[in-house]
Parts: sequence; C-alpha cells; structure tokens
Amino acid sequence: MADIFELTLTLDLLDRFSEEELTELRWHLGLGPEPDTLRIVTNFPFVVEDEHGEPVVEDHPEPLLGRHDEADKTGGVLMSALIRRQDTRGGAWALTSRQEIHPDDFERTGELLSWLAAKAVDAHRRFDDGDVHLGWIRFCEEIQPEPLVVRDGAVVLPS
Repeated sequence: MADIFELTLTLDLLDRFSEEELTELRWHLGLGPEPDTLRIVTNFPFVVEDEHGEPVVEDHPEPLLGRHDEADKTGGVLMSALIRRQDTRGGAWALTSRQEIHPDDFERTGELLSWLAAKAVDAHRRFDDGDVHLGWIRFCEEIQPEPLVVRDGAVVLPS
C-alpha cells in the first residue's frame, strides 16, 4: 500500500504578487526556472550521508506542485497551470494543479498552500468560519475526495 494522496487545486488568485513571488510560484508549478532566492517556502531539508557515513541535513529545493507526467498511483495526468485572466473580475490569475503527494511532504506543501490561500479571491472563503477552500484531497485508494481547506492560516490535511 502506498501512502500517496491526490491533491487537486482549483482556485482564482488576486493580483497581489511581487515579481519574485510570481517567479517562485511558477517554479513550484513546474512552469519556470528556480529563482535565486526562495521566499514562499524556504527550507527543503534532506538527509544525506557525509564522507564518514554520518547523517547530515542539506537543503535540496524542489518544486512542490511541479510534476507534469503520468500519475503513479492515482491514474491520469499530473499537471499544473497558471494563467493570467483576460477578465479580472473573478481574480487576476487562475490556477489548477493535480499532483500526487506523500505525507512526508504535507508540511512543506502546506506552507505553499497557506500562502496561496492568503492570495485567493473571496469566492473561496466561507464567511461563516473563515475557511479558504482550495480544492480536494483524497487517499489514493479512496474514491471520494475531501475538501482541501486552509483554516486559521494552516492547511487541514488528512492524518
């Protein structure tokens, strides 16, 4: 059994990006080169062995929503798209992403999703509780997805 989840984002974003943030977002979506400086998600710890066989933590940045190929466990295609809207009444940007994610990556991906939630148009916000709905998430062996929600600045992910 694989611990893989399908993550599907469908959201509209405000035009509140610096050029550096937009460059980093495109990189995370697999749509552009890695920026010189990471500002949204800054730490990518990865344990390797040093020359003495001892574990050492290094920083290995990688796009969090950047796969553009066939899905391993959930079927279909993994992809991300970001387009500038012609009519900006519904938001300046439209973002869609379908990715497979392992629970080990929940924290880092959650940082990016929380940042995106702060940029989402009001249509994604529930005014009764303040939750921001970004899309859906489901365990690879389940049929029914669950809402993907940011609550109080943190992503509510399956445990």
